[in-house]
Amino acid sequence: MILITGSNGQLGTELRKLLDEKNIVYIATDAAEMDITDKSAVDKIFQEVKPKIVYHCAAYTAVDKAEDEGKELNTLINEVGTKNVAEVAESVGATMYYISTDYIFDGTNQEQYQVNDLANPKNEYGSAKYAGEQLVQSIASKYYIIRTSWVFGEYGHNFVYTMRRLAESYPKLTVVDDQVGRPTWTRTLAEFLLHLEEVKADYGTYHLSNEDSCSWYEFACEILKDSDVEISPVTSEQYPQKAYRPKHSIMDLSKAKATGFYIPTWQEALSSFISDISK
Repeated sequence: MILITGSNGQLGTELRKLLDEKNIVYIATDAAEMDITDKSAVDKIFQEVKPKIVYHCAAYTAVDKAEDEGKELNTLINEVGTKNVAEVAESVGATMYYISTDYIFDGTNQEQYQVNDLANPKNEYGSAKYAGEQLVQSIASKYYIIRTSWVFGEYGHNFVYTMRRLAESYPKLTVVDDQVGRPTWTRTLAEFLLHLEEVKADYGTYHLSNEDSCSWYEFACEILKDSDVEISPVTSEQYPQKAYRPKHSIMDLSKAKATGFYIPTWQEALSSFISDISK
């Protein structure tokens, strides 16, 4: 049996959709069904379900709020919650999938980040997610850690929806052009999660996003290429945010590719996504 945490989130919902398409049975839980910060609640569900696979998609992702008003919740969900899920998953012999982030890196490396490169998170969100990684590694004997970046998809809030919404109200937009990374379509990420299980890939840490890289400005230009909106590049200094953002967080995808998984470019993924939501 498969159990999903955070099943109503951006990735969790995409994963449910994919499992439904494949007629794979699963149990979907979100905060209402299972509060991951309450170990007894987690234990109760796990003892009932006895899952063999746990897709741990639940996370606190408000990056800027995590710096102050959401700091406690960030720690509680991304560290304590992850520890609870990992311990209970281990107790029932389940394989755990933990979704992490490029924000565990400081973004100062001009080359691609390898899976074994030194972590150096520079914001509270990245620190909590990296702590989650360390907890999973120390607790679980069967685990996959999948680091991803710049996630967009049909469900929930993301950069693609934000740009499209702003374009409806403003003739001119400014977007930072000095932060470079790899966009990730939730569909590609969900397919990779199932692929790892199907091919029985080696346990460990993987990087998964779509192929190729871009700046947020280039990403925005591609999103709005069929609109009349004028987009201008600005520096991060001209668009200050509470939380530090890595300037160069391109993660190497070779380990994911070595499993036999085909990774579309972010442009192909974006085109497919926009086509899907335009139907």
